[in-house]
Amino acid sequence: FVPAEEARIGLVDRIFTRIGASDYLARGQSTFMVEMSETANILRNATRRSLIVLDEIGRGTSTFDGLSIAWAVAEHIHDHPGLNARTMFATHYHELTELALTLEGVKNYNVAAREHGDEVIFLRTVVPGPSDQSYGIQVGKLAGLPQKVVERARQILKNLERDAFDSEGRPRLARQAKNSNGEPAETAGASPQPVEHPALRALKQLEIEEMTPVEALVALEKILKLLDY
Repeated sequence: FVPAEEARIGLVDRIFTRIGASDYLARGQSTFMVEMSETANILRNATRRSLIVLDEIGRGTSTFDGLSIAWAVAEHIHDHPGLNARTMFATHYHELTELALTLEGVKNYNVAAREHGDEVIFLRTVVPGPSDQSYGIQVGKLAGLPQKVVERARQILKNLERDAFDSEGRPRLARQAKNSNGEPAETAGASPQPVEHPALRALKQLEIEEMTPVEALVALEKILKLLDY
């Protein structure tokens, strides 16, 4: 079904999909290995007349590894002269939306949603442009996660988004918001310490010589967020 008065889709020789998570543990293949095998099969066998549907390439490994693989796969499909197939590529790597700025054939779309307090309403409408955020925690709540888990996930997300560190440079990921006295856990009973700006600390921690272009892009976006740029 196509929700339109008319649509010109064209013919395809084959439809290739990489959707969902599965494994073949009996054969020694993890979920990520299966994902990579399926992706490799698509890249080696699809043609310019194929239709490719990809969902969450690279999510089964570390963030930088996964983002790098997803970025390279998207570029290969777009640039390879024998491929350049029509592709729907769903991802939660927001950095991949930057490809629309450098690759002519890449366009961003997202499923519209509206927030009402702590609730989110999915409008089931596809609109142009990248999504401004993910709704994973809200989906977890809809699926029935315990309220304490949902609340803790929101707290951890806020810490990660702030790139929060304590006065000794340790991540606050596992900290509690407050102790039993109602004071911030990391400062309770201690004198306030001057805290270096997170953006400056992040810059000092970069190892430029060992970074890939994708890692540099991710790091730059992270620092800009710290500066509220």
